[in-house]
Amino acid sequence: MPLVDAAPLIVARDMGFAAQERLDLVLHRAGNWSMLRDLLDLGRVQAAHMLSPMPVARALGLGGAGPGVETLMVLSMNGQVVGVSPDLARDMRAAGPDLGFGDAVATSQALRSARPDGLRLGVPFPFSMHAELLGYWLGPQVTLATVPPPDMAAAIGAGDIEAFCVGEPWGSQAVELGAAELILPGAAIWSQAPEKVLAVRAGWAEENADLTGRLMRAVWRAGQWLSLPQNAPLASEILSEPDRLGVDPEIIDRALTGQLLTRRGGELIRAPALLEFHHGAANFPWRSQAAWIAGRMARRFGLDLRRAAEAAQAIWRSDLYRQHLADLAILPAASSKLEGACPVPQAVGATRASLILSENRFFDGLIFDPSADN
Repeated sequence: MPLVDAAPLIVARDMGFAAQERLDLVLHRAGNWSMLRDLLDLGRVQAAHMLSPMPVARALGLGGAGPGVETLMVLSMNGQVVGVSPDLARDMRAAGPDLGFGDAVATSQALRSARPDGLRLGVPFPFSMHAELLGYWLGPQVTLATVPPPDMAAAIGAGDIEAFCVGEPWGSQAVELGAAELILPGAAIWSQAPEKVLAVRAGWAEENADLTGRLMRAVWRAGQWLSLPQNAPLASEILSEPDRLGVDPEIIDRALTGQLLTRRGGELIRAPALLEFHHGAANFPWRSQAAWIAGRMARRFGLDLRRAAEAAQAIWRSDLYRQHLADLAILPAASSKLEGACPVPQAVGATRASLILSENRFFDGLIFDPSADN
């Protein structure tokens, strides 16, 4: 999908990381997430840049029938922004003081004050981290509408929605067009939310073990390259091409550097942990991440919590990550952890050297234990 977080796949091809692994990486641009899912289901593509909850939804039998889907690795953490119409932004300011751009509690209170009867928000897909974060943050009083990421500015301008949660660059593009103001980064709700994953049909990775390893190594190296600040200008130029994102490289650069313009004519502000491709074991598919996603879905659809968590963790293939990236990545000793229990960067047990995990916290201080019935 045309999003900044597709960068690991695009960079893997354009910067030669795929070629180093003897891969001819052919990329297909999808118009929406349903189309992307169908391309994988029908075997038109062998692997996909996918919303992290999509494989979990399939494992839980949600969203229609189809072959099983497995997560090989996390491609990106965070990267979402919440934006509102100019009218709603004005009403929020009238209801209270300037909120800044990182206080999830104060921002939710301002939203409720400005729209006490509820709010209609756009999300890219029903089974998305955007939907899970909004439901967790704002509760059931919001109505979610599905809008493809590039169409968010048009949808909010037409009044179909009054707010959105979307991956960059489409939040910044809406600001550039004067259609929206950004009020919160997704990282302020959960600072280590797995946003996109590298997904394949169930069984494909074992049937194509050598190819799987080469693909994962190429993508991992691309994420490492993207994590270096000096590479952001070139990455922005690569992603801006018409057959990629087709957006001004300056707008893409905002997401890559964490320097956002929250309102048209305003000043750039720093948004820490806005988007991460590599640092802090960002690519490792922690099974606790799958359990958290499954728990949210299980509550919403009335499923058994423990069975949902077990099904989700089974398709979150940390075992294959260990198998194929043992010679490249520093691997954590465990494949699951307490989510939200790391208020500051923390050293953890690893296979070699030292591994520092990034801050991992929820806006409300919750600690999620994947071994408990949450």
